[in-house]
Amino acid sequence: MRFLTPFIQIFEGVTIALDALKANRARALLTIMGVALGVFVVVAMSSVVRGINESFKRDLEAAGPSSFYVYRRPIGGFQSCDGTVETCPERRNPAITLDEVAAIERMPTIRAVTAHIGTGAKFKYKDKSMNAGMEVYTPNWTEVDGGDIFPGRNFTVSENAAGAQVMLVNDKMAETLFGDSDPIDKEVFVDDVKFTVIGFYHYTASPMGTPTSAGGGDSPKAIVPFETARRHLNLWMRGNNLIVKPFSGVAVEDAVDDVTATLRSSRGLRPGAPNNFEIVTQDRLWAIYNKLFGTFFVVGLALSSVGLLVGGVGVIAIMMISVTERTREIGVRKALGATRFTILWQFLVEAVTLTGIGASVGLVLGILVAIGVRTAWPAVPATTSWGSVFAALGISAVTGIVFGMLPAMRAARMDPVVALRYE
Repeated sequence: MRFLTPFIQIFEGVTIALDALKANRARALLTIMGVALGVFVVVAMSSVVRGINESFKRDLEAAGPSSFYVYRRPIGGFQSCDGTVETCPERRNPAITLDEVAAIERMPTIRAVTAHIGTGAKFKYKDKSMNAGMEVYTPNWTEVDGGDIFPGRNFTVSENAAGAQVMLVNDKMAETLFGDSDPIDKEVFVDDVKFTVIGFYHYTASPMGTPTSAGGGDSPKAIVPFETARRHLNLWMRGNNLIVKPFSGVAVEDAVDDVTATLRSSRGLRPGAPNNFEIVTQDRLWAIYNKLFGTFFVVGLALSSVGLLVGGVGVIAIMMISVTERTREIGVRKALGATRFTILWQFLVEAVTLTGIGASVGLVLGILVAIGVRTAWPAVPATTSWGSVFAALGISAVTGIVFGMLPAMRAARMDPVVALRYE
């Protein structure tokens, strides 16, 4: 029966901890809330970030695993730049021209080059109007996009060349402008220029958006031909960027080298002169993305630490009171043969029980947030991994042990004679 002793002691510790909760409701609530806050922040943030990771990865994979992006200037994210030419010399970089697009397309290693400008416009249909994102693409954009077009179709090469005033709308824009009616063949004014809807585009991008998009998530968007926008709309041509898709079997590094050489030659750059354009691979995008979300996660961990600290202080307060109130009990147990380890173990179990209850509350709230996020925003498949569950429970246990050790050691070191005399 000796092997059952640890389990009996755990059961006793949990029972005594629950009694302490009832006797010290205010302090217990403070402890539970503190630990719950810390665990909630960790679980909720990890679940949402996990969902955004999956969504962003899907957006990158839609373009193809070997595709990369060409920009006029660095997209950097964390650069020191106040917008002036002195601090941002790349502002002088020339725009990417359609002649350069054609030169890249002729390369034997390149399967497709999609020119793109992400911007915004005012859309009006009858008495309804809205400001929304506008994606300006060359006709082959469907090769680097994971969405579907139905009903309707994409614009053709000849329509793009002729500057035909046609457009596609996504689900959100169709819902806002047309309600439940069929959007095909409807006439919409884009910045007071009449366009005809020829396609209904279905795709929900990540909240971060695709690397070239005019917005993320399920925000309203329209897609118009590149040449049409250049001729009929006030298009900022210096915003032109490219999505380059190599042929299958061509290494990304080789394709990047070929495109770099072509652009440098086209721009007459001498050997040793820096590039006046930027090529960004998917690995580089991941690095920028992880740096950005790593900063958010550090802030979340700091908030979590504050919650756990509050909970830990509550554990010390409750356990110190418990030790004081049960001094005579400790003396009796020691007089009957209880060892220091037995007393220490009992009080640590009580502390871990307190923090475990708080962790369970935080865990449930975090899971509910994940469910709410993926319900409200289907593009973000937020899920709580088993790793997050075990981490939450582990954090609570460590908090209980660390902050419960001082009162537990005080109880374990009591002189049984002095404890029995305590009133």
